[in-house]
Amino acid sequence: MRLSNKFYIAFLLCTHALSAIAAIDAALLKPLTGDDPDARIAAVAKIAALASPEAQQVLNALKNDSAYSTPDGEFLIVADGKAFHPLNGQISETPDGIDGVTVNNRLRAVVDGALSGFKLLSPERTVRLSAALELQKSAAIEQIPLIEIAIAKEQDDEILAILKMVMASANLQSPDAAIRRQAAHALAQTRNASLKPVLQAMLEKSADGLYAEPDEAVRREVAATLKALDSHLALTEFVGNLVYGISLGSVLLLAALGLAITFGLMGIINMAHGELLMIGAYTTYVVQMLFRSYLPAALDAYLIVALPAAFIVAAAVGIALERTVIRWLYGRPLETLLATWGISLMLMQTVRSIFGAQNVEVANPSWMSGGVTVLGSLVLSYNRIVIVFFSLLVVLAVWLILNKTRLGLFVRAVMQNRRMADCVGVSTAKVDMMTFGLGSGIAGLGGVALSQLGNVGPDLGQSYIVDSFMVVVLGGVGQLAGTVIAAFGLGEVNKFLEPFAGAVMGKIFILIFIIIFIQRRPQGLFALKGRSVE
Repeated sequence: MRLSNKFYIAFLLCTHALSAIAAIDAALLKPLTGDDPDARIAAVAKIAALASPEAQQVLNALKNDSAYSTPDGEFLIVADGKAFHPLNGQISETPDGIDGVTVNNRLRAVVDGALSGFKLLSPERTVRLSAALELQKSAAIEQIPLIEIAIAKEQDDEILAILKMVMASANLQSPDAAIRRQAAHALAQTRNASLKPVLQAMLEKSADGLYAEPDEAVRREVAATLKALDSHLALTEFVGNLVYGISLGSVLLLAALGLAITFGLMGIINMAHGELLMIGAYTTYVVQMLFRSYLPAALDAYLIVALPAAFIVAAAVGIALERTVIRWLYGRPLETLLATWGISLMLMQTVRSIFGAQNVEVANPSWMSGGVTVLGSLVLSYNRIVIVFFSLLVVLAVWLILNKTRLGLFVRAVMQNRRMADCVGVSTAKVDMMTFGLGSGIAGLGGVALSQLGNVGPDLGQSYIVDSFMVVVLGGVGQLAGTVIAAFGLGEVNKFLEPFAGAVMGKIFILIFIIIFIQRRPQGLFALKGRSVE
């Protein structure tokens, strides 16, 4: 006998010891031991409508295969050698000659649905809300009595509104045309996309030309409801593409912002920029592992440490790269491209040797897990919302550094006229080093953000290097505002193209557009400024 059944019969014994258990009418239990499948299903619906602990016990017995019948047709619940009699609430020794009640797939589905409906009566709001949302997908006419009880008892406005929609969707199966028409009219306010196939099926014709829904008035209401549902789904899809386009744009912005400095301001074609993103992501992974090992209670705060750590590590790698290789290649773009491409391969292999070739997981903090539901069915994840605001915060920080600090003054001076800046005492070599380090550090911050959206692997940066260059070139080399506009613009265009052209063809169309645009306007969205003009 299964352990769950032992606990179940123990519960019955304790309950019986405390007070007499209310009996269930024999007329409701008798069909369960019979052979008529429709009568058994109807009996389950009536028992579920009682919404009592005893009714739930009977349904659990059917689900757990602990339901038996005596030779004279009495329904029993048997577990651990004891028999519970729902007719009189008594517990006795298991009688001889009992036989298990057969529960076929059809009856089991009805029992499962009835048991899920019992969750609508839970004292916990989250349980009731989850049960109501689940019933939206598969409400059956047999569950109507229990749904009516739940509606009568429900005090929460949100759950009550969902339950009314659940009731309407269940009433679509009613044999009464007036009830079906009223249900279809009520569902005009629904936002549940899973009801669309059900409504469409009601308007379909059979091979002999008859509608699945015989009543014309009901069909008109169903057609009107379908039109309203399609309008809502179209609005949801549009808003979803708009929001996810902003999300994609923020990711592109973080990936391209560092490149806007190293390529836009310094004119360095850094093919290792994607690997600086990867270094930032792996730094986040290491910080997370350290917190798990030494500060598990503060794990949700690991991002606070990961952000400066990723910036410092990526900036240090960038400064080392500039001091050892790039400083000798200024003004030689082809050699710079080839050298940084080779360095990118070295960085990827180094990471593979340290962390392995497999992806590693960086978990979101609890405060970034989950999402918020808008328009009834559109879920906006918290991690993407946070990254959008984080990208804007990084843009603001970069603007402040370039326009309100001494370093930014020197960077702009060297960018506009290197020789004059050198003549007035500016250490151009040091400014180059600090500028490249700043751009690399920002790439590290981008890696932190990317680690919150998916797994981290040695090839992470390769997915963003081409897109980053496209953002910088389209926005205007050296122009921070152009980089922001181009990133969000490409994110939106990409998301709206994907449903029609697919992900691959969408990127191809965007690339063709950028090529044509640059042919017509070589300076990008904003006029080109900087040393590359010289």
